Amino acid sequence: MNGIIGKKIGMTSIFDEAGKNIACTVVEAGPCVVTQVKSEDSDGYTALQLGFGEAKVKNTTKPMQGHFEKAKTAPKRKVVEFRDFDALSKDLGDLVRVEEIFEEGDTVNASGVTKGKGFQGVVRRHGFSGVGGSTHGQHNRLRAPGSIGASSFPSRVFKGMRMAGHMGTDNVKVKNLTVVKVFPERNLILIKGAIPGHNGSFVIIEKK
Repeated sequence: MNGIIGKKIGMTSIFDEAGKNIACTVVEAGPCVVTQVKSEDSDGYTALQLGFGEAKVKNTTKPMQGHFEKAKTAPKRKVVEFRDFDALSKDLGDLVRVEEIFEEGDTVNASGVTKGKGFQGVVRRHGFSGVGGSTHGQHNRLRAPGSIGASSFPSRVFKGMRMAGHMGTDNVKVKNLTVVKVFPERNLILIKGAIPGHNGSFVIIEKK
């Protein structure tokens, strides 16, 4: 599947031909460097490994420094492998640009890490409405989870019970998004809708 690594810039909106306002996510997509080429003979499958984002040498392990030196490129912060990449004519160290893969109207999948929310209660984490009114002895229970169903039977709490806990920083893929515009001179791509992650986070855009 063809794809590219990008960085989420933020949100904007544009007007289509009918005058409808469309909310879009701006992604700085590439250019990515081919850091490894995998083939059926050597690896059992075909794939391209792409690198994006400059990293400091002191923050890169020795094995990865040698890996990037083979591609004759500086260390990269994000490395992703795309299996069955159509542009297998690419060689080690070549650049993959956004205009080579995407064009307006393409359907894509976007993957990213959601914003971290820390430890959250059941109201924010799962959308609970709380126990109810504050009359008849109810005190500070408006955002409480209520009963969790553990009595003499089953005498335990079932796994997967929706309770308070850590929220966010999950790997999420949003499918079937539409490419609205491509700006090759600035390595930008506009995608209709929202993409997981905070501004400045890495995202993976895959062409369907």
